[in-house]
Amino acid sequence: MTIQSLDTAARMEQWGFPARYDDTYFPSADSPYWFPERETMDPELRQQAVLARLREVMEYAAATSPFYRRKWAEAGLEPGDITSFEAFEQVPVVTKADLRQSQLDHPPFGDYLCVPDEQIHHIHGTSGTTGTPTAFAVGRDDWSVIANNHARILWGMGVRPGDTVFVAAVFSLYLGSWGALAGAERLHCRVFPFGAGAPGMTARAVRWLATSRPTAFYATPSYALRLAEVAAEQGIDPREFGIKVMFFSGEPGASVPSVRSAIAEAFGATVIDCGTMAEMTPFMSASATAGSPEGMLLWQDIVYHEVCDPSTYRTVPFGSEGTPVYTHLERTSQPMIRLASGDLTRWEMRENPCGRTYPWLPQGVYGRIDDMLHIRGENVYPTEIDNALRGFSDYGGEHRIIVTRTGSMDEMLVRVEHAPASGHSSGEEFQARVAGELQSVVGLRVGVEVVPARTFERTDHKARRVDDQRNLR
Repeated sequence: MTIQSLDTAARMEQWGFPARYDDTYFPSADSPYWFPERETMDPELRQQAVLARLREVMEYAAATSPFYRRKWAEAGLEPGDITSFEAFEQVPVVTKADLRQSQLDHPPFGDYLCVPDEQIHHIHGTSGTTGTPTAFAVGRDDWSVIANNHARILWGMGVRPGDTVFVAAVFSLYLGSWGALAGAERLHCRVFPFGAGAPGMTARAVRWLATSRPTAFYATPSYALRLAEVAAEQGIDPREFGIKVMFFSGEPGASVPSVRSAIAEAFGATVIDCGTMAEMTPFMSASATAGSPEGMLLWQDIVYHEVCDPSTYRTVPFGSEGTPVYTHLERTSQPMIRLASGDLTRWEMRENPCGRTYPWLPQGVYGRIDDMLHIRGENVYPTEIDNALRGFSDYGGEHRIIVTRTGSMDEMLVRVEHAPASGHSSGEEFQARVAGELQSVVGLRVGVEVVPARTFERTDHKARRVDDQRNLR
């Protein structure tokens, strides 16, 4: 670490590795920032401290993890080689397949676990419904760090001690609900860990929201829209809940303009997008704020975020699209160092209205490389279709995208629910309007089939709207 980076690090509040936060600390009540220096400093100076931390994290992983020692030896590099961000881009990425193989070879947590088993505090994981499940082992010290990180970001969203936070996400293997809970508890909020997923639970959520009148609400965007539907069925205006801040993760949506607008209009609340990957918890390291509510800021002093070319994994310039690659700066159990997400985003550097000097994802994380549909020479993002459909007042709230192949010709059919509105009662007229809008948006002819409202099952978690029936192998 250079003298200049040492000076910078000395000014950064509670900046150290391993991270140890003061659990009694709170900023002044009138401060919009949890850590004013870390959040508003010259980004170039912050980058110097981050570069020194990247070497520190790599040295720690090399000393404690056979997985990283092996991976970096095969690439012919070691932590001391990381003298610049350009050098860091030479570090090979970690993929989910790498993690699964490590856990198969070294069950249950893989040989990238860098703490003794007895230090593990929480075990979470993937469901395994589409393959081998992956176990997440979070150390006791790391859980405290995660709670502090999330409390800090919730503070940036405008949540304050004493506020009630209603957590309406599945409490199981899914880490999102637990991370939101930990942050809200550290912030000294009243926390309502309501959960989701059981039959009839959404109707009960409506009653509890009307009773508890929380300040903040956490779920997936799909669930918030479902909740608004159920409230309307019960004759209740969701604005009566009095929610001020709604923050979301788990799926694209909260940064999609039409989805944001639909949720904000239904509940009368500020809509905040956040989230990266469960493996990267504290997952809120990408999050909007009360002062910069659109898109997501990248809190680079919690997790180092790169947006990279998916073929080379070299960082792309600001203003460009790429795939996020993440590196923990504070995790000591299962630290991820250049984890390739497979997601898609575009990043920019701008003056953020909230005053924080972080890069910005104007559209959040809007899809996955493997979800992007290649149809007749065009790249189609499912979120584009979602955004377009929600612009119709007589859209019934759900749709499905079916992709097929006949010979060498790909076809896309959108089955869309129709809820006739005043002046738009004809299904044929709705079909024509939707077909015209989708052709304009995606750049190719799209088949449209109109179905009645409530045709498709609603979800309490992540929506699955794409059925790609092509054999692309």
